[in-house]
Amino acid sequence: MNAEAVRRPIPSVHNLLLLTLNLLWLGFVLNLTFQPLVEPDFGWHLRAGLDLIAQGWIVPETDPYSHTMPDWRWVEHAWLTDGLLGLLYRSLDPVGELGVIVWFGLVTALAWWVAAGLASVPQTYRLAAMVASLWVALPFLGARTQLVSLLGLAVLMRVWQQIQRGHRHWNGALPPLFLLWANLHGGFTAGLFLLSLFVLGSLCARICADHWPALTAWLNEPVLTWADLRQVMLALGIAAAVTCLNPYGWRLYVEIYDSLTDRFMIDTLREWQPVSFQGWAGQAYGFYLAGLAFLIAGWYRRVEPVRWLMLVIVLALSLLHWRNVSLFLIVSLPLAAELLALATEACLRAAPVLRTFADPILFALAIAAASVLSLWAPEHMSKVWRSGTAAPDYFEQTDYPIEAVRWIRNHHNDVGTRLYNDYGYGGFLLWQLPGKKIFIDGRMPAWRIGNRRIFQDYVDLNRENSPELSLLDRYGVDWALIPRGSILALALERHPAWNLLYADAKAVILRRKEELNSRGG
Repeated sequence: MNAEAVRRPIPSVHNLLLLTLNLLWLGFVLNLTFQPLVEPDFGWHLRAGLDLIAQGWIVPETDPYSHTMPDWRWVEHAWLTDGLLGLLYRSLDPVGELGVIVWFGLVTALAWWVAAGLASVPQTYRLAAMVASLWVALPFLGARTQLVSLLGLAVLMRVWQQIQRGHRHWNGALPPLFLLWANLHGGFTAGLFLLSLFVLGSLCARICADHWPALTAWLNEPVLTWADLRQVMLALGIAAAVTCLNPYGWRLYVEIYDSLTDRFMIDTLREWQPVSFQGWAGQAYGFYLAGLAFLIAGWYRRVEPVRWLMLVIVLALSLLHWRNVSLFLIVSLPLAAELLALATEACLRAAPVLRTFADPILFALAIAAASVLSLWAPEHMSKVWRSGTAAPDYFEQTDYPIEAVRWIRNHHNDVGTRLYNDYGYGGFLLWQLPGKKIFIDGRMPAWRIGNRRIFQDYVDLNRENSPELSLLDRYGVDWALIPRGSILALALERHPAWNLLYADAKAVILRRKEELNSRGG
């Protein structure tokens, strides 16, 4: 064979430096998306998934996990995700936790990768935008089923991009996408909302283009024809209809609506509070928005009304509720990548001499990225590895009461049958103590039957001035696992009807003395 025929070009130094920098950016992405299992709601999702498998994929009619609301018709809008988590966890035993970490990490990385891929810019800019966005999103990452919906949003944006470019057959992807999404997570409603915004913006653009034909010359995004609009509206209608093909039917919408409109929950839970730019999470988001505004003011000159409509409305929603911040980070990611590329090119045009030093600049960036990664990544990945391979030992470093859980396992005859637990412990206890009924967990803030408003009762039990201890009698609570030093713990430790069974640096376990006396204890 001729040697010339197999000879390949030697990569240039510039390309090698770009490849190195991209690999380092990818390292940052993986370190940001792989997180230890510290999400409070993960435990009950995993328990629901494991039980779903054990029961032959038959969803429970009422809540099987609490003694306070056992008659509540529980609608689990992430039932399929729970089942998949349970399968993964069980099949990878004894390192099921590690499999779950990797799964959530890959779902997160894929969501950001798909969203960034919508920007028609070199990979380096897309990866840099992903790193910046993920750093801001860090408080919202981890083992959260909401990340499935962020991936759904990214895929939806990809489908819409193809529809805008005139590829009508992509309309056919919308119904199956929403059918799957509606069974994976309740965030599919955000997808329907976003798609409706796309259609509304395109409809307005079409009407304006018909009345002022010259306007289309100013637009930097395609204007759908009336035939395209009819087709996408039909696909939207079918997509909305097929979301009712789930174990709960139309009740799924009722549950989501009730949750989104529960005033007490919205006023009480932090994730439903308006964004505050104090604290690390708020400051990081503020810097992101300021940087985006600076880049827009400096280099964004495109006329894209549909994109503007989406970005403005999702931005407003993100400022209204903390839980929506990650939605804006996803939908704004393509724009962020495009703006980074535009700003860089503008700087190179303004100072052509910078092109001469392109390789030294890339080398310096690579060295800086490698230095930060080498200082941060080993410790972080060590925590991730311990969380995935030695979860009980790892939990000793967290606020979760793993030590108290061990005590309960060894003294199960000494505790009662109707537990009071801290809200943040609920999901963890369902995971670690299968079969034990809990008082409250992250599923229940909007649950209400008659005068039983479990989350409001929980808040009343933890009032700083005077905990409403009579509520424990109302629910027949005979033992409690609560944070040490909390208002309620101190009140029960002083109360003559309660006996302290266990205490450590994190938590205390108490039991009603009457129950102990009746057992001869």
